[in-house]
Amino acid sequence: MTLTRFVTKSAFRNKRRSILTVLSITFSLLLLTLMMTIWRAFYIDTFSAESAQRLVTRHRVSLTQYMPLFYREKIRAIPGVVAVAPNNWFGGIYKDDKPENMFAQFGTDPDEILKIFTDLKIPADQVLAWQRDRAGAIVDVQLARKYGWKLGDRIVIKGTIYPMDLELTIRGIYTAPETTESIYFNQKYVEEAVSFANGKAGMFAILADSPNSVSTVAAAVDAMFRNSPEPTKTESEKAFQLSFINSIGNVKAFILSICFALVFATLLVSATTMAMSIRERTREVAVLKTLGFTRQSILQLYIGEAVLVALTGGALGCLLAIGLVSAISHAPGMNFFLSGMKVTPPTLLLAIVVAGMVGFLSAIIPAYHAAKLDIVEGLRYIG
Repeated sequence: MTLTRFVTKSAFRNKRRSILTVLSITFSLLLLTLMMTIWRAFYIDTFSAESAQRLVTRHRVSLTQYMPLFYREKIRAIPGVVAVAPNNWFGGIYKDDKPENMFAQFGTDPDEILKIFTDLKIPADQVLAWQRDRAGAIVDVQLARKYGWKLGDRIVIKGTIYPMDLELTIRGIYTAPETTESIYFNQKYVEEAVSFANGKAGMFAILADSPNSVSTVAAAVDAMFRNSPEPTKTESEKAFQLSFINSIGNVKAFILSICFALVFATLLVSATTMAMSIRERTREVAVLKTLGFTRQSILQLYIGEAVLVALTGGALGCLLAIGLVSAISHAPGMNFFLSGMKVTPPTLLLAIVVAGMVGFLSAIIPAYHAAKLDIVEGLRYIG
């Protein structure tokens, strides 16, 4: 029997203990992989190449505050700005207020918004039909599939912020790099129906001429309106989305603390299990040494057992995390922040490495003491 075969047999000789240990590590690695995936989605992953050139300007105080619509032409005159369009949140209800029926609705300028969101793919004839229809709208392809919408269908969205209902006709269906579950309609529709919406904008979407111009344009926009009654805050598209996440607190510290706590808890569970297992086999160690096993081979044996158990739990945790992340990213209400989130190979590799290190560290001390055990002392052990 080879040492590898011996390790495999010994690791699961106490099936109940081994299964419970594997399940504990599985659950910990599931949560750890989930946290690392969220971290990567929020702070590491980049959006499409086109999004690196986009900025969002909003009121410095709050998103609930409006800016004058004439800011648009002033922003357009700034060097490095290619296009500017208002992007107003409607916040209406479709069918009912259940989470599964929530999606974003934006009032904008049909003539310019697609010059900014160049990564939205839509046939030219549909764009033209939308621009010609004041009550027209374009919808995300995934949203259209979800509700079975087709070109020419009429949908009604009940206003909550604005005292009106949108009666829209679907004139186009676009495809985005990642699903947005959003509808875009002509802001003039709202302005003509609600007097206080006229001449105001909640946000401005801006396209810069290059990614290198983004910071310069942002600084120029905010400097232009710094002393005005409605000062602005301009940031990249990714930074704008992160501002929603950071509004609930220090998310970075929260995720990191959970990750460290999970690793520490997993290490304690694995170390306790290995210490108990090795202590119970003290006489076995003595017998192995009598049969010619060296200190090095005994050390390898016990460390190998711990690493095997930890890697088994880690692998199961990673597999479950893939399914959980997929479910979360497609859950109602998550499309605004976690759309397209998935467990990447580097994240899986890191999780497996962490599992292996947990197994190694949990076994190194008890395995070392077992390896240097005196044969006579081991044979006399009663436990």
